[in-house]
Amino acid sequence: MSISDKYEAVIGLEVHAQLLTNSKAYSSDENIYGATPNTKTSPITLGHPGTLPVSNSKVIEYAVKMGIAVNSNIRERNEYARKNYFYADLPKGYQITQDTTPICNGGFIEIKDENGKEKQIEITRIHMEEDAGKSIHDLDPFNTLVDLNRAGVPLIEIVSEPDIRSSEEAYNYIQEVRKLVRYIGICDGNMEEGSLRCDANVSVRLKGADKLGTKVEVKNMNSSSNVKKAIEFEIKRQVQLLEKGEEVVHETRSFNAANGGTISMRHKEEANDYRYFPEPDLQPVIVTQEYIEKIRKTLPFLPKELFIKFTEEFRLSDYDTNILIEEKEIALYFLEITKHNKNYKTAANIVNGAIKSYLNEFAIHISDFTISPKRISSLIILIDEGKVSNSVATSKIFTEMINSEDNPEEIAKNNNWIQDSNTDSLSEFVKQAIAKYPEKVEEYKSGKKGLIGLFMGEVMKLSLGKADPKLANQLVRKELEK
Repeated sequence: MSISDKYEAVIGLEVHAQLLTNSKAYSSDENIYGATPNTKTSPITLGHPGTLPVSNSKVIEYAVKMGIAVNSNIRERNEYARKNYFYADLPKGYQITQDTTPICNGGFIEIKDENGKEKQIEITRIHMEEDAGKSIHDLDPFNTLVDLNRAGVPLIEIVSEPDIRSSEEAYNYIQEVRKLVRYIGICDGNMEEGSLRCDANVSVRLKGADKLGTKVEVKNMNSSSNVKKAIEFEIKRQVQLLEKGEEVVHETRSFNAANGGTISMRHKEEANDYRYFPEPDLQPVIVTQEYIEKIRKTLPFLPKELFIKFTEEFRLSDYDTNILIEEKEIALYFLEITKHNKNYKTAANIVNGAIKSYLNEFAIHISDFTISPKRISSLIILIDEGKVSNSVATSKIFTEMINSEDNPEEIAKNNNWIQDSNTDSLSEFVKQAIAKYPEKVEEYKSGKKGLIGLFMGEVMKLSLGKADPKLANQLVRKELEK
């Protein structure tokens, strides 16, 4: 048994999602990324004496949306708490959060495990809180700079059970969380900008053991791939310690993206007691069942629902479906095409192929794409009717449609791209193609069936690319089998 087979990892993730509200969690300060430092900071954000916070109703709505999306139990009476600790970028000296009454308990997120099988990761809790400011260490060689614009920005923290067993599962979990928050429109999921942040609690134990190993918290991972790298490093580090008979220390570590390792920040024994107590300036918030049902009706299709619809109703492959549902706007664009056309496979091919390639090449969002779903449906009809080949449709006609308001058939006619489906004229091209390669005809008849591509290529050349490929293929086979 190898060392890696001897141990198993036990991983839980804490994901902080910055919410896309217009204002901050407890003040009217603008919630915007990238503003000039310290320009979105009112006396309330700065915690001046005599100021009073007010709950942002959108924060509650977004937390409820997330709870519904992951099948959580949503609490009726929600109380706020003060979490007391001092950081240079936490101006009040405490954070308004939830302690004993998180708005959501339970629920799960479905992921794929390392073998591609469905696995449910249980959710412990989701609670509402505010962000701290940002300390900047790399702009001034002598001083730490503090930007308090982020202080008070609303967050939800999604805490998983320690159900994750590998870095691959952790990566898949982060991707699913990111997809969910973007689908329901509560967070942009941009880890590079810090709007989605993840801390990993990692321990290892002998396989089959019931007792958990010593937990290490890893912070400062700004991408899904870095979460994966950090966990892989930490598992290896802890296993090596145990194999040498040493103890794993209960501590907080920071991920170093430069070398893919983790370094110690502080030992947990040295951590301050947060001294939670009820927030005296905020009344409890009551979330009624009626309110929850009202929010539920506003939710769009979720990724899992679309996966089932696309694979079972539309009969698309898992591969095609996963690409389509990766981004909500792409999935909705595809759905709009299906309202006009039932050739789901061709629609998926065009969206995942020509359209996504164009969007990536020119770095534009689907909302700025100039071809409507209805026009794409018209293009598919041209293919289905055999008037143009798939390759002509998705390259030449598609390109013209971007710069023209003409319908696809007009574009095809104007450019002489309507393919030849006349059996008599195609038969003549087939005969010429076969006559050109008499020795290859004998090889084909001897069993080299792959040579049909040679004859098809010649037919397409003779027809100037206008031959109906399906009909031409049938005629070539028929002629060769004589």
